[in-house]
Amino acid sequence: MRKKWVAETKHVVGARPPLPDGVVKSAGRVLRILEYFDEIQRAANVVEIAGILKLPQSSSSALLRSLVAMGYLYFDRAARTYLPSCRVALLGNWVNSPLFVGGTALRCMEELQHKTGDAVVLAIRNGVWSQYIHVLQATSMARLQVTRGALRPLAASGTGYALLGTMEDTEVKKIAHRINAEARTGAIAPVATEGLLATLGEVRRLGYAFTADLVTPGGAVLAMPLPVTDSGEALVIGLGGISEVQKKRRAELVVTMRETLAAYFPQ
Repeated sequence: MRKKWVAETKHVVGARPPLPDGVVKSAGRVLRILEYFDEIQRAANVVEIAGILKLPQSSSSALLRSLVAMGYLYFDRAARTYLPSCRVALLGNWVNSPLFVGGTALRCMEELQHKTGDAVVLAIRNGVWSQYIHVLQATSMARLQVTRGALRPLAASGTGYALLGTMEDTEVKKIAHRINAEARTGAIAPVATEGLLATLGEVRRLGYAFTADLVTPGGAVLAMPLPVTDSGEALVIGLGGISEVQKKRRAELVVTMRETLAAYFPQ
């Protein structure tokens, strides 16, 4: 008798955001599937994928079969599980941003994960949000699993403050104006512009942003900016963990993060 598939379960922080307006549903779902495999880094079956990504199982099966047919997924018939193929690994190799040539940013994240045991996130600005585009899960016993693709309010989160801290106040005011315009529709919480500017002044003075229990009760983030890419895109690296633990380790984590970033991204 085939052993019943049991998916790994952890406490997940940050629900996957819905597909943005205007995104073709099937295309968005395919990318979500590939992102999920990158997040868990193991095989998974259709029941798990459909459940985690909140997709109809019939649609998930069809998409998975299509990816197998195109050579992007491998299907283990005995275990009834799927796993990305080498073809997926080749995608994006032509991108030559200095941050990613030789895997610099990713190796930096791996070293931070090894040194701290915390979750490490790479975030960019996505409209009025900070979005986690890459995540390395925590290895410590007391940990929270952070969701890749999760959105955080740009003007009310650790990674968001770190991103805004790289901008001039005039640009920040424009963003705050946009946030408050969208807040009238109920899509996002409004922001007090002067209070935000004061917070960002402190972030720039310290060189990092630290927030606890701001977005996720019980969760904290320490975030620092990376060098701006050739395209002008700002990125930040953040360490995520349990609030009480992060508060006690804050000074230690700041030193570790500064030393590690300086080693990988010398000025």
